[in-house]
Amino acid sequence: MKDPTSFVLRPPSPDMNTYPLFSPEYFMNEALKEAQKAYDRDEVPVGAVVVCNRTIIARAHNLTETLNDVTAHAEMQAFTAAAGYLGGKYLDECTLFVTLEPCVMCAGASFWAQLGGIIYGTSDEKRGYSLAGNHLLHPKTQVASGILAEECSLLLKSFFKNKRK
Repeated sequence: MKDPTSFVLRPPSPDMNTYPLFSPEYFMNEALKEAQKAYDRDEVPVGAVVVCNRTIIARAHNLTETLNDVTAHAEMQAFTAAAGYLGGKYLDECTLFVTLEPCVMCAGASFWAQLGGIIYGTSDEKRGYSLAGNHLLHPKTQVASGILAEECSLLLKSFFKNKRK
């Protein structure tokens, strides 16, 4: 796989506003920007970017409320945009950076896209794909988690706290 992250988790930079270019933190920060767009639209704040050859080829955020579509998760939107950019349905040379662990549906879509890698920020203890097991992912898909996990989690917690008011 030709992804720049090589799936080695590194501690975040002490200055959370700057990240080395092409680092996992840099790309997750870009996914967080997408999550903030969802938050601002009153959507569950999940954001995603698809990276291929150190280039972001797709950006997306949840649009389930806006589109009235239960499948309009950030990951699904990102897969569609990335496939359109590449002109093909397989994303085997790509890595998905997503702020929240993918659900079973999104994990299944990543299987069919033969996604090269998934890096997610925070775990989803209620609906994350890992509850059902890693067999939902393509055997060649590499996975890492915990990149900017606190920032990803805080945005989600803030959203749901505001919803409960």
